[in-house]
Amino acid sequence: QVQLVESGGGLVQAGGSLRLSCSASGSIVSIFAMRWYRQAPGKQRELVAAISAGGSTNYADSVKGRFTISRENAKKTVYLQMNSLKPEDTAVYYCNADIRRTVVELITQYWGQGTQVTVSS
Repeated sequence: QVQLVESGGGLVQAGGSLRLSCSASGSIVSIFAMRWYRQAPGKQRELVAAISAGGSTNYADSVKGRFTISRENAKKTVYLQMNSLKPEDTAVYYCNADIRRTVVELITQYWGQGTQVTVSS
């Protein structure tokens, strides 16, 4: 019922920029923290950035100063602005959100299907 859909991935040269978007849809009463993860081939999935419902942010050390996470609550959308991209940023990027669908339901973590980001050298 709840769906997260990522967009904005693609192929970019090193030093370039991309902006990822993730929009939530379905029966939702509250969205709490929203996050971006990434997973490169042969590597574990890692947390890239997170943003609380109030707008507090946290970043992985590897992306600090280059990536910016933001959200528009009215649109139920989270963004990841990625600048100064490096080949090591190549991965599938996944949107993640803590969502309550009804007032009597526990908060559940939802995942998007992922969007590929490829950075060429």
